[in-house]
Amino acid sequence: MESMVAGPIAQPLVGKSASYPFQVSIACWIDLLGYGGMIAAADFNPLHAKSKEALRRLRGFHKIVASHSARHFPTLVMNDGAVAYRDLSLRSPSVTYDFLVRSWGLFSEIKDFETAAGHPGARMVLACGFRMRGRRAGMDASASQLRSILARLEEGRINSEQAVREAASVRPTFDIIPQLQANFAFTKAYVAESSGKAGGIAGANFYVDLAIFDRLDLDWITLGEAINWSHPRLGLSADFASVLGINCRNRTPVSPEGVRDGLQIAEQLTSDPNVLHALRQAKDI
Repeated sequence: MESMVAGPIAQPLVGKSASYPFQVSIACWIDLLGYGGMIAAADFNPLHAKSKEALRRLRGFHKIVASHSARHFPTLVMNDGAVAYRDLSLRSPSVTYDFLVRSWGLFSEIKDFETAAGHPGARMVLACGFRMRGRRAGMDASASQLRSILARLEEGRINSEQAVREAASVRPTFDIIPQLQANFAFTKAYVAESSGKAGGIAGANFYVDLAIFDRLDLDWITLGEAINWSHPRLGLSADFASVLGINCRNRTPVSPEGVRDGLQIAEQLTSDPNVLHALRQAKDI
């Protein structure tokens, strides 16, 4: 299909080893509609007869999210919602496209599951934004416990069987996903989805941040009308559109036309054509 063939590849402006304190990130948040009402109808009692269907629905949701999770599409489930996230490439739009297609695949399977079970469905919002780099190291006591086990094993104070048994019993007292901390793509996706009908983000649909496209007259994706969304109190705004279909049967490692890379998205987010220079300067902050 002609639209799946990418145009000429421009000379990259960013080296492969380039590193900045800010990343351009993409995230999608999906939430089961009406789940809270199901639990409320059961008086928040897992022993209530009405809880069985709610729990069955939740477990099915978790199972589908788990089946779509991958190295380049990691997820975090929070009860009846889930977020997938990834840093975008400043050199190639293929990462943007890959995340979009994976998100559509996850949404589509959950939609089929919900429809078959007679449930209200789920709403997904995909958004992009900056995130601060974060670190997990030194923030969890379990890391020092594991270092202690390895040191004692190396010194011969415990044998391998004892080391495995101790390591299996370690339980973190604190955990963090650095990629989701100060991640404004996740913030935007979550807040937009939560705004619901009042914010123009209604129904069991998949909404995409139009900043990922450099034009909208594309024949490999069908989009609904553009929605100018905003949250005045938080100062957040974006143009979204519902995704009605994606033709990714001829999916290749190269993205089709019309998809922006991380650097182009950063330019859109900041309205600054010199955003790369600003990112480089930020290394000195």
